[in-house]
Amino acid sequence: MVDARDGVRLATDIYRPEGAGPFPVILERTPYDKSAPSRSEITASDPKPRSREAVARYFVDAGYAVAYQDCRGRYRSEGGFTKYLSEAPDGYDTCAWLVTRPWCNGRIATMGLSYAAHAQMALGCLDPPGLAAQYIDCGGFSNAYRSGIRHGGAFDLKQATWAYRNALADAKDPAVRAALQAEDIAAWMARMPWRRGDSPLKAAPEYEDYLFEQWSHGNFDDYWKQPGIYAEGYYHRYADVPMVHLSGWYDPYARTAMENYVGLAAKRSPVRLVLGPWTHGDRSLSFAGDVEFGPAATLDGNLGDDFLSLRRRWFDCWVKGVDNGVAREPAVRVFVMGGGSGRRTASGRLDHGGFWRAADRWPLPQTEFTRFHLHPGRSLLVARPGESSASLSFIADPYDPVPTIGGALSSGGPVMYSGAYDQRTGPQYFGCWPPYGPLAGRPDVLTFQTPPLPEDLEIAGPIELHLWVASDGPDADIHAKLIDLYPASEDYPEGFAMNLSEGLLRLRYRESWETPTPLEPGRPYAVSVAMFPCANLFKRGHRLRLDLAGSNFPHFDVNPNSGEPEGSMAHKRRATTTVLVESGRPSYLLLPVIPPGTSLST
Repeated sequence: MVDARDGVRLATDIYRPEGAGPFPVILERTPYDKSAPSRSEITASDPKPRSREAVARYFVDAGYAVAYQDCRGRYRSEGGFTKYLSEAPDGYDTCAWLVTRPWCNGRIATMGLSYAAHAQMALGCLDPPGLAAQYIDCGGFSNAYRSGIRHGGAFDLKQATWAYRNALADAKDPAVRAALQAEDIAAWMARMPWRRGDSPLKAAPEYEDYLFEQWSHGNFDDYWKQPGIYAEGYYHRYADVPMVHLSGWYDPYARTAMENYVGLAAKRSPVRLVLGPWTHGDRSLSFAGDVEFGPAATLDGNLGDDFLSLRRRWFDCWVKGVDNGVAREPAVRVFVMGGGSGRRTASGRLDHGGFWRAADRWPLPQTEFTRFHLHPGRSLLVARPGESSASLSFIADPYDPVPTIGGALSSGGPVMYSGAYDQRTGPQYFGCWPPYGPLAGRPDVLTFQTPPLPEDLEIAGPIELHLWVASDGPDADIHAKLIDLYPASEDYPEGFAMNLSEGLLRLRYRESWETPTPLEPGRPYAVSVAMFPCANLFKRGHRLRLDLAGSNFPHFDVNPNSGEPEGSMAHKRRATTTVLVESGRPSYLLLPVIPPGTSLST
């Protein structure tokens, strides 16, 4: 039991090599039970999760001591659990304790997926004693207000499904467990809004309280600037140690990994970025959703033998000082999706294919940021629109929101799932009703697309959408989605609209996250929408498509369009949002284009 600064004791399992040592230590802090297997400790050849004891034995055999710790208020640790907000001081105190052990040589590495990655970044913000290297896997909030808990002003409802699932797993009282088991999370999603005491978490008030605190805390103030959820504000004092930021295009933390890499790359110590075609923690799979990326897509066999050996090589180099070639490897490795046959595989997935690029920085040095302008005929062209005034509109109806079909999310079951899917409604997706058909066929989805491409087009990097918009009320949402639109084929007679990237903006936050202001009905505003990073090869004959809508539910909470406080939906109204597409006030998608013929580095 490790003492935190306030006297709370944190339960910690220690695995050590035989002998007195001292040894370097690998630390993982988790809210998911330090004694339970981690679902991500798998390989392509063995999909069964290893126990933490087995993972510890692997590293112990390599000469490391391993420490697994239950986060505060979880399982065998004392104290109350407050999601994310205790991890910086508790992680610091754990490192301070470890370096005083006679079997520790004073050098500590950290590892862990998702929440355990958030916990790593949290302690790194305080530069704890002994920290020597980090491997941050699918997490580590750069700015949880901007991506991870909230996004563009809206609330990410994976926080709600996560809270429900973990409240149920954590319930020790049989009555509480029975009450939670009786809840139907899908039915609750269909009856927004929720309120304290009237939610699927009402039997677990500690989970309900923190969920509503995050949900209703709409402005970017000191609450969002705490080290556990705001590494960006601590980059100047962040521990100067070698670190890897790893994520996937369909992981909710791809943007956070990119921002942390960019924000910390100026440190003296090496910082690495790895972005694959993966969903959350699924780096040993070659597919995401209904799309197959081929044998090059897995981490296993491409970036390393497997994830265990990849981390060991990193720690051996930077914690033990072994010259194993890691120090000379590229700073950035990204998987460019695309280039496959477009046929349906034996497993029923679209063969999209892909390949790896490597570089010494991000964005990639060859990048040419290119504007694709929105035109009155719903076309998407590099050329600017003409001088004539033009606009297009869609109606956002909070009573009938646009359903979520895949994307960069996690912990969303049973109402939403991550990955790449044909953007067609169907009974398998929450919020879809017959007659089913293309999502773009809904009257509340506004689409813009290129003509069929005359040659391949590759993009890799951050994506921004710049729009001139107006609305008829005090608030509205802009939800954007980038699509690789396949032409019709024998296997896909209606084509395949593959989602690549998404982003959104709640328009009350168009000028400031700290002080939102209502819209003046009918007045045009210039706004910017940050989208998730992406790398994709659009094949000749494909189209780029941009979908705009006023919602993406249940991935994000629905805007009532009334200007009410966040989390409140007492006065829902339909909003007509107008997008201006003219030369004087151009709306455009800014894409990171990689010029044809750019060679692959290794």
